[in-house]
Amino acid sequence: METQLLPADGNSLSLASSLLRSGCLVAFPTETVYGLGADATNEQAVLSIFRAKGRPADNPLIVHIHSRSQLRDICTVPDQAVPLMDAFWPGPLTILFNKLPSIPDAVTAGLPTVAVRMPSHPVAASLLRECGLPVAAPSANSSGRPSPTRAEDVLEDMNGKIPLILDGGPCDVGVESTVLDLGHGAPVILRPGGVTRKMLESVLGQEVSLAGSILRPLKPDEKALSPGMRYKHYAPRASVTLVDGEESAVLARLQELYRQETAQGRKTCVLCFSEHVEQLQSCSPHDIGSSAHPEEVAHRLFSSLRGLDREGMEVVFSEVLPPEEMGLAVMNRLGRAAAFRIIHA
Repeated sequence: METQLLPADGNSLSLASSLLRSGCLVAFPTETVYGLGADATNEQAVLSIFRAKGRPADNPLIVHIHSRSQLRDICTVPDQAVPLMDAFWPGPLTILFNKLPSIPDAVTAGLPTVAVRMPSHPVAASLLRECGLPVAAPSANSSGRPSPTRAEDVLEDMNGKIPLILDGGPCDVGVESTVLDLGHGAPVILRPGGVTRKMLESVLGQEVSLAGSILRPLKPDEKALSPGMRYKHYAPRASVTLVDGEESAVLARLQELYRQETAQGRKTCVLCFSEHVEQLQSCSPHDIGSSAHPEEVAHRLFSSLRGLDREGMEVVFSEVLPPEEMGLAVMNRLGRAAAFRIIHA
């Protein structure tokens, strides 16, 4: 199969819409990451997502819509969800709803709930309006790899596997949407993202809990209720290890670890904050943004991880952020990229 990478304009959007309606896959930009879309009501089209990504079938997908009117055909909506949709849709918030029969079990990994969001990216919104379908779309990468935030990233993983990639430029947020479960008493964040816990609490007027699996691997008998809950995810080919602790101790340990690995002949680098690039100059530092601005780190994270592969890195050590607000989203992704290998300095 030849994969076309086309700028997102009227002609390519019409082509993408036609492909989706005919049961084919299309990659398209959202404000979070690039998605790999299929008609969410077409089970065979949905199954082709899993084949293209090499994605486990027990990992549910998110359904993307352009209008709330589409909800009546795919799920039931509790009253509690309405103020959240008013505040955060369109935007990087995914909400779990009880699904209707129109959504195949392949979308939800057999769960009774379906994850739905309304993206704010103009290309995604235009595509969803034009095709008129609810579109199931995980990130447009090979399963387990860092999510794509540029069309070129999608092409690296999907070339020859899908017919079309719409190029809408780099994604703004840089990490996937927040996933919120309203169905088990208190609202629970299953996956942190661009809509933070404080933002949700300010709208709901009540405490929002965090799923225990956000900063740890799933237990052997624990189902993935949301995308992005696998043990190892978002990972470059290099071995990634996180280093936490007091700042001076972390910097000293990073330098020590770098020396140890390079002495063994392994191509090694450190992911560090802008404030520490100069101090870590001898350690092949890769600047992932300022620790004072977690949104910047989130925006750079996946492109930084993908860049490690292009450089042929074998071993990577990374600084960490406090797991709060947007820092929680960053640490959720970094933790899974590292398969939760952490050194305490």
